[in-house]
Amino acid sequence: MSWDRQEFRRCDRGREIWFSVLRTALPSLRSFVSSSVFSSVPFVDTRKAAFVSLTAAALLFTGAACRQDMHDQPKYIPLRESTFFSDSRSARPIVEGTVARGHLRDDELTYTGKMDGKDAAVFPMAIDARVMARGRERFDIYCSPCHGRTGQGDGMVVLRGYRHPPSFHQDRLRDAPVGHFFDVITNGFGAMPDYATQIRAEDRWAIIAYLRALQLSEHATPADVPASERDRIR
Repeated sequence: MSWDRQEFRRCDRGREIWFSVLRTALPSLRSFVSSSVFSSVPFVDTRKAAFVSLTAAALLFTGAACRQDMHDQPKYIPLRESTFFSDSRSARPIVEGTVARGHLRDDELTYTGKMDGKDAAVFPMAIDARVMARGRERFDIYCSPCHGRTGQGDGMVVLRGYRHPPSFHQDRLRDAPVGHFFDVITNGFGAMPDYATQIRAEDRWAIIAYLRALQLSEHATPADVPASERDRIR
């Protein structure tokens, strides 16, 4: 991007100022050179020394006057008009098909909760103790204010007048595929807003895994408990 006329005028004005300063200081500079170390050095013409000093100073100052690199950088301020592009916009549209690094999201199950366009009945990852712990933590933060810690729909904001959500333990939701819950968390449903921004996809699945554990806990029998753990519930 080349300088415009205003920038050239500013540079010329800088030269004029420095030349004016030099002309004013010339008598003092001559006196200084004549009485300076140059006068004590043999075979040195003080007039030549003064000329060299003036020339060097002029080059230094006039060059500095044109150093506008940091002041007039070749860049566009956001939303500034451009004379280069036909639509006059300096902010260019993203090239079709561009994907931000780390946001390809080509796994339909992981990022939509669906398989072949239908709510998935399986998780996209293995469920272990770490996932369950993460799910419980995220559930308590984002879900329990409305749904309650046990999923009964009796959270604190409901007790203060917010619309009562359905219990997770009713047959309709116990039989719903896991992809249904992922879709609701992602896109919202009824009075419930979406949580796509607050909860990343992996954490949504962890919450659903913990939700399944809550549902099972309300209808479990001793036969559902591993033999090695049964003594702990007696």
